Amino acid sequence: MGSKTSNPSRQARIAEMRRAEQARDRRNKIIAITVSVLVLGGVGGFGAYVLNKKADEVQAKEDLVKKPVSAEQSWDVKKLGRNHVTKAVSYPMKPPVGGDHNPVWMNCNGDVYTTAIPDVNAVHSLEHGAVWITYNTKAAKGDVEKLAKKVKKTPYTLMSPVDGQAGAIMLSAWGKQVSVDGADDARVDQFLAKYVQGPQTPEPGAACTGGMAAQ
Repeated sequence: MGSKTSNPSRQARIAEMRRAEQARDRRNKIIAITVSVLVLGGVGGFGAYVLNKKADEVQAKEDLVKKPVSAEQSWDVKKLGRNHVTKAVSYPMKPPVGGDHNPVWMNCNGDVYTTAIPDVNAVHSLEHGAVWITYNTKAAKGDVEKLAKKVKKTPYTLMSPVDGQAGAIMLSAWGKQVSVDGADDARVDQFLAKYVQGPQTPEPGAACTGGMAAQ
Protein backbone atom coordinates (compact mmCIF):
# COMPACT_ATOMS: atom_id res chain seq x y z
CA MET A 1 0.00 0.00 0.00
CA GLY A 2 2.83 2.39 0.86
CA SER A 3 4.52 1.79 -2.54
CA LYS A 4 1.26 2.35 -4.47
CA THR A 5 0.67 5.59 -2.59
CA SER A 6 4.22 6.93 -3.15
CA ASN A 7 4.28 6.41 -6.94
CA PRO A 8 1.41 8.81 -7.70
CA SER A 9 2.95 11.33 -5.29
CA ARG A 10 6.34 11.05 -6.97
CA GLN A 11 4.78 11.38 -10.42
CA ALA A 12 2.92 14.50 -9.25
CA ARG A 13 6.16 16.03 -8.02
CA ILE A 14 7.87 15.25 -11.34
CA ALA A 15 4.97 16.75 -13.28
CA GLU A 16 5.09 19.89 -11.15
CA MET A 17 8.82 20.19 -11.71
CA ARG A 18 8.31 19.85 -15.47
CA ARG A 19 5.61 22.52 -15.42
CA ALA A 20 7.91 24.85 -13.46
CA GLU A 21 10.75 24.17 -15.90
CA GLN A 22 8.48 24.87 -18.89
CA ALA A 23 7.30 28.07 -17.24
CA ARG A 24 10.89 29.18 -16.75
CA ASP A 25 11.66 28.37 -20.38
CA ARG A 26 8.68 30.43 -21.58
CA ARG A 27 9.62 33.29 -19.27
CA ASN A 28 13.23 33.26 -20.49
CA LYS A 29 12.08 33.25 -24.12
CA ILE A 30 9.75 36.18 -23.49
CA ILE A 31 12.56 38.09 -21.79
CA ALA A 32 14.96 37.34 -24.66
CA ILE A 33 12.43 38.44 -27.28
CA THR A 34 11.59 41.58 -25.34
CA VAL A 35 15.26 42.53 -24.98
CA SER A 36 15.86 41.89 -28.68
CA VAL A 37 12.91 44.08 -29.64
CA LEU A 38 14.08 46.85 -27.34
CA VAL A 39 17.63 46.66 -28.67
CA LEU A 40 16.52 46.66 -32.29
CA GLY A 41 14.05 49.40 -31.56
CA GLY A 42 16.76 51.43 -29.90
CA VAL A 43 19.17 50.96 -32.82
CA GLY A 44 16.45 51.76 -35.28
CA GLY A 45 15.44 54.80 -33.30
CA PHE A 46 19.05 55.97 -33.06
CA GLY A 47 19.56 55.34 -36.76
CA ALA A 48 16.48 57.36 -37.56
CA TYR A 49 17.70 60.12 -35.24
CA VAL A 50 21.09 60.24 -36.96
CA LEU A 51 19.51 60.31 -40.43
CA ASN A 52 17.06 63.00 -39.42
CA LYS A 53 19.85 65.08 -37.87
CA LYS A 54 21.95 64.74 -41.03
CA ALA A 55 18.98 65.70 -43.20
CA ASP A 56 18.37 68.74 -41.01
CA GLU A 57 22.02 69.78 -41.33
CA VAL A 58 21.92 69.42 -45.12
CA GLN A 59 18.68 71.39 -45.30
CA ALA A 60 20.08 74.11 -43.06
CA LYS A 61 23.14 74.45 -45.29
CA GLU A 62 20.97 74.58 -48.40
CA ASP A 63 18.90 77.34 -46.79
CA LEU A 64 22.05 79.31 -46.02
CA VAL A 65 23.29 78.94 -49.58
CA LYS A 66 20.00 80.12 -51.09
CA LYS A 67 19.79 83.33 -49.05
CA PRO A 68 21.80 86.40 -50.07
CA VAL A 69 24.53 87.48 -47.67
CA SER A 70 23.53 90.77 -46.06
CA ALA A 71 25.79 93.72 -47.00
CA GLU A 72 27.88 91.54 -49.31
CA GLN A 73 29.89 93.22 -52.06
CA SER A 74 30.25 91.62 -55.49
CA TRP A 75 32.52 92.33 -58.44
CA ASP A 76 32.08 91.46 -62.10
CA VAL A 77 34.26 88.37 -62.43
CA LYS A 78 34.62 88.97 -66.17
CA LYS A 79 36.61 92.09 -65.33
CA LEU A 80 38.87 90.35 -62.84
CA GLY A 81 42.10 89.24 -64.45
CA ARG A 82 43.35 85.69 -64.04
CA ASN A 83 46.82 85.88 -65.52
CA HIS A 84 49.79 84.37 -63.75
CA VAL A 85 52.37 87.04 -63.06
CA THR A 86 55.57 87.20 -61.04
CA LYS A 87 55.42 90.95 -60.33
CA ALA A 88 53.47 92.91 -57.74
CA VAL A 89 49.81 93.60 -58.53
CA SER A 90 47.82 96.67 -57.50
CA TYR A 91 44.35 95.54 -56.53
CA PRO A 92 41.35 97.94 -56.36
CA MET A 93 40.01 96.39 -53.15
CA LYS A 94 41.60 95.35 -49.85
CA PRO A 95 41.83 92.46 -49.34
CA PRO A 96 41.68 91.58 -53.04
CA VAL A 97 38.94 89.26 -54.30
CA GLY A 98 40.44 88.38 -57.66
CA GLY A 99 42.72 89.52 -60.43
CA ASP A 100 46.09 88.61 -61.82
CA HIS A 101 48.12 86.62 -59.32
CA ASN A 102 51.27 84.68 -58.62
CA PRO A 103 51.56 81.18 -60.13
CA VAL A 104 51.93 79.73 -56.61
CA TRP A 105 48.90 79.70 -54.32
CA MET A 106 48.92 80.05 -50.55
CA ASN A 107 48.17 76.77 -48.81
CA CYS A 108 44.50 76.99 -47.90
CA ASN A 109 43.61 73.66 -46.36
CA GLY A 110 42.43 75.27 -43.12
CA ASP A 111 45.69 77.21 -42.81
CA VAL A 112 45.90 79.98 -40.20
CA TYR A 113 48.68 82.52 -40.75
CA THR A 114 49.58 84.80 -37.85
CA THR A 115 51.49 87.26 -40.00
CA ALA A 116 50.61 89.00 -43.26
CA ILE A 117 50.75 86.92 -46.45
CA PRO A 118 51.28 88.11 -50.03
CA ASP A 119 48.06 89.20 -51.75
CA VAL A 120 49.20 87.74 -55.06
CA ASN A 121 49.42 84.24 -53.57
CA ALA A 122 46.21 84.49 -51.56
CA VAL A 123 44.28 85.55 -54.68
CA HIS A 124 45.43 82.36 -56.37
CA SER A 125 43.88 80.45 -53.44
CA LEU A 126 40.57 82.25 -54.04
CA GLU A 127 40.75 81.13 -57.67
CA HIS A 128 40.84 77.56 -56.37
CA GLY A 129 37.64 78.11 -54.39
CA ALA A 130 39.03 79.08 -51.00
CA VAL A 131 37.52 81.59 -48.60
CA TRP A 132 40.02 84.00 -47.04
CA ILE A 133 39.20 85.32 -43.57
CA THR A 134 41.16 88.44 -42.63
CA TYR A 135 41.29 90.75 -39.63
CA ASN A 136 43.00 93.92 -38.48
CA THR A 137 44.06 95.26 -35.09
CA LYS A 138 40.48 96.30 -34.28
CA ALA A 139 39.30 92.68 -34.17
CA ALA A 140 38.74 91.27 -30.69
CA LYS A 141 41.25 88.62 -29.63
CA GLY A 142 38.43 86.22 -28.73
CA ASP A 143 36.89 86.57 -32.20
CA VAL A 144 40.24 85.92 -33.87
CA GLU A 145 40.72 82.78 -31.79
CA LYS A 146 37.22 81.47 -32.55
CA LEU A 147 37.66 82.08 -36.27
CA ALA A 148 41.05 80.39 -36.24
CA LYS A 149 39.48 77.25 -34.75
CA LYS A 150 36.76 77.30 -37.40
CA VAL A 151 39.27 77.73 -40.23
CA LYS A 152 41.43 74.87 -38.99
CA LYS A 153 38.39 72.58 -39.30
CA THR A 154 37.39 73.81 -42.76
CA PRO A 155 39.21 72.72 -45.93
CA TYR A 156 39.59 75.39 -48.62
CA THR A 157 39.92 78.23 -46.13
CA LEU A 158 42.79 80.37 -44.93
CA MET A 159 43.15 83.18 -42.43
CA SER A 160 45.61 86.00 -41.92
CA PRO A 161 45.92 89.57 -40.60
CA VAL A 162 45.55 92.42 -43.12
CA ASP A 163 46.43 95.88 -41.89
CA GLY A 164 44.49 98.71 -43.47
CA GLN A 165 41.37 96.78 -44.43
CA ALA A 166 38.10 98.60 -43.87
CA GLY A 167 36.41 96.11 -41.55
CA ALA A 168 37.76 94.55 -38.38
CA ILE A 169 36.89 91.08 -39.76
CA MET A 170 36.30 90.39 -43.45
CA LEU A 171 35.61 87.31 -45.56
CA SER A 172 36.64 87.13 -49.20
CA ALA A 173 35.99 84.70 -52.03
CA TRP A 174 36.55 85.12 -55.75
CA GLY A 175 34.49 88.22 -56.61
CA LYS A 176 32.76 88.28 -53.20
CA GLN A 177 33.44 90.03 -49.91
CA VAL A 178 31.68 90.92 -46.66
CA SER A 179 32.59 92.58 -43.38
CA VAL A 180 31.15 90.91 -40.27
CA ASP A 181 30.62 92.08 -36.70
CA GLY A 182 32.41 89.18 -35.03
CA ALA A 183 33.08 85.44 -34.97
CA ASP A 184 29.48 84.70 -33.97
CA ASP A 185 27.97 86.71 -36.83
CA ALA A 186 25.64 84.34 -38.74
CA ARG A 187 27.12 85.58 -42.01
CA VAL A 188 30.40 83.78 -41.27
CA ASP A 189 28.85 80.32 -41.60
CA GLN A 190 26.64 81.55 -44.45
CA PHE A 191 29.58 82.92 -46.44
CA LEU A 192 31.55 79.71 -45.92
CA ALA A 193 28.58 77.57 -46.93
CA LYS A 194 28.01 79.59 -50.11
CA TYR A 195 31.54 80.15 -51.31
CA VAL A 196 33.89 77.40 -50.16
CA GLN A 197 34.24 75.66 -53.53
CA GLY A 198 31.11 77.61 -54.49
CA PRO A 199 29.74 78.42 -57.95
CA GLN A 200 31.95 81.54 -58.17
CA THR A 201 35.09 79.35 -58.17
CA PRO A 202 37.04 79.66 -61.45
CA GLU A 203 38.98 76.43 -60.81
CA PRO A 204 36.87 74.16 -58.58
CA GLY A 205 38.73 71.21 -57.16
CA ALA A 206 42.18 72.72 -57.72
CA ALA A 207 44.68 72.07 -54.94
CA CYS A 208 44.84 73.95 -51.66
CA THR A 209 47.97 72.12 -50.53
CA GLY A 210 51.44 71.94 -52.04
CA GLY A 211 51.60 75.69 -52.48
CA MET A 212 53.23 78.43 -50.45
CA ALA A 213 53.43 78.05 -46.68
CA ALA A 214 54.07 80.58 -43.92
CA GLN A 215 57.38 82.42 -44.32
